[in-house]
Amino acid sequence: MVKDFSDAAAGTAMVKNVAKRGDRARFHRGASFIVTRYDGQGGGVAGGRAELYIGGQSEGPRNNPRQILKGEETMKKPLWFVLLLSLLTPGLAMAQSALDGTWKIDLKTTQFPKKPQVYLLQDGMYHCKSCVPPVDIKADGQDQKVTGHSYYDTMSVKVVDDRTIEDTTKKNGKTVGTSRTWVSPDGNTLMFEFTDSSATNADPVTGKGEETRVAKGPAGSHAISGSWQATKMDSVSDNGLSITYKVEGDRLTMTTPTGQSYTAKLDGTEVPYKGDPGTTSVSVKRLDKNTIEETDKRDGKVTAVERITVAADGRSITVTVDDKLQGTSMQFVAVKQ
Repeated sequence: MVKDFSDAAAGTAMVKNVAKRGDRARFHRGASFIVTRYDGQGGGVAGGRAELYIGGQSEGPRNNPRQILKGEETMKKPLWFVLLLSLLTPGLAMAQSALDGTWKIDLKTTQFPKKPQVYLLQDGMYHCKSCVPPVDIKADGQDQKVTGHSYYDTMSVKVVDDRTIEDTTKKNGKTVGTSRTWVSPDGNTLMFEFTDSSATNADPVTGKGEETRVAKGPAGSHAISGSWQATKMDSVSDNGLSITYKVEGDRLTMTTPTGQSYTAKLDGTEVPYKGDPGTTSVSVKRLDKNTIEETDKRDGKVTAVERITVAADGRSITVTVDDKLQGTSMQFVAVKQ
């Protein structure tokens, strides 16, 4: 079943991927994802002053200008001034950036979107009313053409029994996603497991989770029909939960195990986003020393805005994803590996 909990995906993944792409259950960036690390007093999310902190005390600039000039004992004052400015400029500093490192989403911390997912299977037709755009196809187990979705262009839905369905999505004839969805005997819990390779250049992302019924479907419809609230992700493979950041100078580079990446200035300049058919460009800006904001676009239209706030101890970050396509938001925590 197509899951549109609120996307990484696609950066950014993400949880930016349950995920931020708005039409599939994925936790990889995307992810959007989207995560950083704070090194205490020694700098912010995008680098800080070029100072070495030992036990909370500043020991001054790490690089003495005399050392830079290979031990020269004297130099002109203007050169000292220029070197000191470069050492102390935020974003160009020598201190390790708080973003540097690999991070992994803690599924237990996920706060899912409040907006329910709405499905209807009746009279041989499957409808995903909450998908963007909506999906309306025959449920005959055959590939059916769908339009407006970046991750797939055909979908098949097979009715296994009165409580279970299976679906397959493809793009350009290649399978990019499979899922099996079934409803508990009491009709109140929807469970699913999936594989997703719609935005990966490596192994598929796999996972399983649950939704809770908030409204029944019409009389005579299949058990999956009705409105469902995402409540739990039991598991997602590691390649769908991890993301790595590296700051060099005034540029941030993001990479994921599934092949998404970008390198962007920390001033909001828009650059290409690679490896995700649902995200074509991205911009990143620093809001303060502990917070960055990433804006994802698809063909010029904003699809998601993610804000990352670093914990005081530097061991975790809180990520809030505002899904512009779905009109929903979600939140999760990622921890430093």
